[in-house]
Amino acid sequence: MSQADPITTEVVRNFVISCAEDMNASLWRSAHSAVIYEGKDSAVSLLDEQGNMLGQSTGVPLFIGAIDACVHAVKNYYGDDIKQGDIFIMNDSYMQGTHLHDVTAIGPIFHEGDLVGFGAARAHWNDIGAMDPGSTMSSTNIYQEGLRLGPTRIVSEGHPIREWYDHLKLNTRLEGATIGDLDAQIAAIRTGERRLGQLLSKIGVDTYRAACQNIFEQARQLDRVAIGSLPDGSWIREGFLDNDGVGEEPVKVKLTLTVKSEELIIDLTGTSGPVAGSINCGASQTESLLRLAYKTMISPDRAITGGAFETMKVIMPDECMFNAGEPVACEWYFTGLGLLADLFISCLSEAMPERSTAAHYGDSMVVGFFSVDPKRGQWISIEPTAGGWGGRSDSDGESALINLVNGGFRNIPAEVMETKFPVRLEEFSMRPDSAGAGKHRGGFGVIRRYKMLENNFGAIWFERSKTPAWGLNGGKDGQGPKITVSYPDGTVFNGLKMRAGPLPAGTVVETKTGGGGGNGDPLKRSLEDIARDVRRKLVSKDAAASEYGVVFTDHGVIDLEKSVAR
Repeated sequence: MSQADPITTEVVRNFVISCAEDMNASLWRSAHSAVIYEGKDSAVSLLDEQGNMLGQSTGVPLFIGAIDACVHAVKNYYGDDIKQGDIFIMNDSYMQGTHLHDVTAIGPIFHEGDLVGFGAARAHWNDIGAMDPGSTMSSTNIYQEGLRLGPTRIVSEGHPIREWYDHLKLNTRLEGATIGDLDAQIAAIRTGERRLGQLLSKIGVDTYRAACQNIFEQARQLDRVAIGSLPDGSWIREGFLDNDGVGEEPVKVKLTLTVKSEELIIDLTGTSGPVAGSINCGASQTESLLRLAYKTMISPDRAITGGAFETMKVIMPDECMFNAGEPVACEWYFTGLGLLADLFISCLSEAMPERSTAAHYGDSMVVGFFSVDPKRGQWISIEPTAGGWGGRSDSDGESALINLVNGGFRNIPAEVMETKFPVRLEEFSMRPDSAGAGKHRGGFGVIRRYKMLENNFGAIWFERSKTPAWGLNGGKDGQGPKITVSYPDGTVFNGLKMRAGPLPAGTVVETKTGGGGGNGDPLKRSLEDIARDVRRKLVSKDAAASEYGVVFTDHGVIDLEKSVAR
């Protein structure tokens, strides 16, 4: 059996990551939709012939841990009937875990007639034929959410299958963009195929496979050491989502984390579900989220590869919103995942106080605008909104950062939005006083204010007002989100969720995301840090007095006598 020395193993490790980055660059440069080429709502992976992760490059890191499930689904469905040049797509919510908009394209990679791996590219398609353009908010079953595909061969030995392309065109409101984005995903896979072939031509398949096994075994060993160094124990956390999108009742999320020797056990027993609305999530994506949360605390400097996470065991009851099965709705599957990640990190902060991190603002906070008038041109703009992250054991939380679930996903830049769509972004700023107070305060949320220049439609989905970002170790909670929609006739909407509805020209939509929780006693925060935040108008003088006990004069100078008295 061939062996790979440590130097060759490191060359392969870095090469496959570089290869995945080239794949993602190809996807972003070729995509037709701004949500992909600007927002980066995508992820690509290079996997071995068994479907084990090797290289990844992310827009959305949440996708990475579930792409291998898609490869396994294709292998199980087609068996030996997988040929060079084939491309398969799928989006089934119960197989890959996400909503139907996230379409995963998969292509086998052959070298000299031998199957050596798979390339995969997942990207968000703006419209998949649901009951509403873009994303529907009132679905109660999967059949209302658009075209649903299990593993489907769409290119056979390099030749597009015409009837499947025609079928896709008939099931989307954005035919050109949809096919263009699919072609971009295929281009990404072909890039991975070409790049991996260059490596295999130099070192051979046997040495490559031996290096891959070394990479997997190193991941196993490092995870065992990391978990084995933690104290044994069990920790429980729970929180509530505002609602499921169709009802008004809060939705409970509960997590029990247990460390036992070299094993980390996550039990979701006690979590609500499945629920009537569309916040249910497939099991593979739930496990992917927990892997992501795990990596934020355990060896975050190492890339995810096959062999990782074998120390992690996940228990999901059959009746659980995070273990969705037919026919429950999954359109807003990610809503509960941000809260679940915060619960996990808070539990693990007990075992790792040196890395303790308060909760972050949590949800994707989605804002969408669109037109359905074919005469004026149909278009869809959909974006997440950044917010505040939790204070850490040794530093303040980050401000205006996308949530943990989305990683590299970005809001649409003002210049792109105003060029492509009849929407003006009038304000994009930090939200003062939104951060939770603490020795290390949370990060600040943001304000984004949009004005409709033409008659459009809009949809909003904000979360985490019932359980905003909580503090740790005496730190205070961050503020929750807030929405104000001001119509030209003087009426105002203040809810956090708004199903697709008309926004007449002149309507102003103002969104405010939450801040992160604080970490540590606010009274132990340095006067210099407090003064800096007040000087930058991130913390008001009133908040400085009420939260930190620090009084400022009218000239912005700390009044030591009054501060000591407080």
